[in-house]
Amino acid sequence: MHYPALLSSIFLLLVNILFYSCIDVRNTSEDHNKTVKDSPSLREYSVQSVLWQQHAAEYRALAYQAFNLAGYRLEDILQQEQQGKKPMAIITDIDETVLDNSRFNAKLIEEDVAYNKERWIKWAKQINAEPVPGSQEFFNHVKDKGVEVFYISNRFKANKASTVKNLRKYDYPYADSAHIFLKDTTSGKQPRHEKVLANYNVVLYLGDNLSDFHSSFDDKSTQKRNQLVGSMKNKFGKKFIVFPNPMYGAWETDGIYDGKYDWTAAEKDSIRKAKLKAY
Repeated sequence: MHYPALLSSIFLLLVNILFYSCIDVRNTSEDHNKTVKDSPSLREYSVQSVLWQQHAAEYRALAYQAFNLAGYRLEDILQQEQQGKKPMAIITDIDETVLDNSRFNAKLIEEDVAYNKERWIKWAKQINAEPVPGSQEFFNHVKDKGVEVFYISNRFKANKASTVKNLRKYDYPYADSAHIFLKDTTSGKQPRHEKVLANYNVVLYLGDNLSDFHSSFDDKSTQKRNQLVGSMKNKFGKKFIVFPNPMYGAWETDGIYDGKYDWTAAEKDSIRKAKLKAY
């Protein structure tokens, strides 16, 4: 037996095994990196909007502007309305109109997870949502003028007690069960609006979502929502006071995603890019 030849053959075999193993490892690593890269983050796209709400002075300016406008309108209404009618009231949304939930949305980004009911309920029970700039002063001014406030929100009923506590934490008026109507079986707010309208003259509506103002906006496409805004343009700034919310809303779920909730992360990413308007 020629041991040198045998040893040489074994050495070459080992070199080949090692070489091809390295290639396989490198290819596997590249495939993994490619898969990770090709799988879009669930929440990365919303980083900019959450940063804007948390840090931009322009956000605060817009919130103050909205409440200032609401205050001017209320003064005009109080001077013009005749006595003897139903008592006056204001209907307001809560989230991103009264309370700022950007910390919740930041947590979704941090953990790269999708919104769901259980996460929201857990967040709301922490009672850590902070005031939207200008909201405390405005609503207490409303109370001083003898006008009641009704909070109509699509928060879940499981959060009724924590919502009351969160509002009371910052001394909002009318923070009680009689003035807070949360979502029960439907997201549509019109039935809850009607309960207030039965006994009050609602002079202003405040919200960050068009469905906070009128049921005709419910479950509508982007095109239809824009058409409706055009047909109601005289109501904005007069009876409807809109607050900025780039983080979430029907503009995204019913508009960008066409009311479909089971798109994959990759599909959502494609849809968002496809709907961009460039030149």
